[in-house]
Amino acid sequence: MIIWSPEAATDYQSNIEFLLIRWTEREAAHFIAVTNEILNLIENNPHAFRSVGYKQVRAAVILPQITLFYRVEENGAIELIRFWNNYQNPQKLKF
Repeated sequence: MIIWSPEAATDYQSNIEFLLIRWTEREAAHFIAVTNEILNLIENNPHAFRSVGYKQVRAAVILPQITLFYRVEENGAIELIRFWNNYQNPQKLKF
């Protein structure tokens, strides 16, 4: 089961809005499709992506510009933490 944190949901929507404003529907649709593919991979193999070495958090690159941070809970649930724009200051990234 995948659980979206409020921050992940906000980040995801913000990325889509940014793509629609700055680019086109095609890029937004591509982001959505790639995200869905990655989420399917995570759901089938939660440990497929690299650990960041902090609080059980793992990172999956969605696009070169966006990384998904998630955590596998002890009960098997997958918590999506952030869809992080890699151009932001990494010191502002909080889990």
